Amino acid sequence: MDQFYRWVWEQEGGYTTSLTHDHADNYLRHLAGQQKSNAHKNSCRKALMMLYKWRHHQRGADKWEPEITFSRKNQSTTPRDYLTREERTAIRDASLEYGSVPSRDSVHGDERDQWVAYLAQRFEKPKTEVTEADWDRANKWKTPSLVAASLDGGLRPIEVERARTSWVDVDNGVLRIPKEESSKNTEHWIVSLQTQTVEMLDRWLTQRATIEKYDDTDALWLTRRSNPYQTSSLRNLLHRLCEIAGISTENRQMSWYAIRPSTGTYMAREEGLAAAQTQLRHKSPETTMKYDQAPIEDRKNALDRMG
Repeated sequence: MDQFYRWVWEQEGGYTTSLTHDHADNYLRHLAGQQKSNAHKNSCRKALMMLYKWRHHQRGADKWEPEITFSRKNQSTTPRDYLTREERTAIRDASLEYGSVPSRDSVHGDERDQWVAYLAQRFEKPKTEVTEADWDRANKWKTPSLVAASLDGGLRPIEVERARTSWVDVDNGVLRIPKEESSKNTEHWIVSLQTQTVEMLDRWLTQRATIEKYDDTDALWLTRRSNPYQTSSLRNLLHRLCEIAGISTENRQMSWYAIRPSTGTYMAREEGLAAAQTQLRHKSPETTMKYDQAPIEDRKNALDRMG
């Protein structure tokens, strides 16, 4: 545990006892890139689980479930789950529906009163103080842009947390992640985006400029409570999107990390390992090779052909 604490202090730039789930998940990813046996990495993982279990029981901290495991053989880190191609589309569509409300003029009577009550609860204000601006504010491009950018770029939770408005290059249709703000702090990265994603980000930047809580920050996305997104809040968001999209999460470790291997697998399938390596910001091609596998749909098609 001494090494874990020292690593956290290096990341935070000083001493701290405020450990988060992101600290633990990012430390495991740090271990994944080291030239050490998976037996050693699994031992570290188990020690972390014991620490966070103790913090949960003794201090009331939230439960922590590691986002990655290590294979028994010294091969690669194994993601727990990933989104299929069909699920990616469904999640993208669900993000457009998430939190949306009808226009104020299209509802009347009891139905309008129900929506006013919903908005009052959502924005934590009395029903009498809900304004027309609140109706407009409810239909934001924040979630669609966050989800679309994460699907395109395979963004890690720490990258969503660190994302800044300066990253968005609308003219060239990319995210530009500075070395200082990348998760590995090794070099600048340019992440390609779909045209639709760029349009969503452009609309969100315009909308964002009108929201008071963003006045004193360049953070690209904040939660409803004005905090940066982290592993737990992103997991909750993904589960809500799965619910809207009708995607079962039973017997699946569905977290934000389900997006990244999905992006890698399908990018490798469509454009090859080099494209996947660049898009996922992997320094070593060996790291990307774990995504060089036949997606579920391709294997099903092969079985159908085999008879």
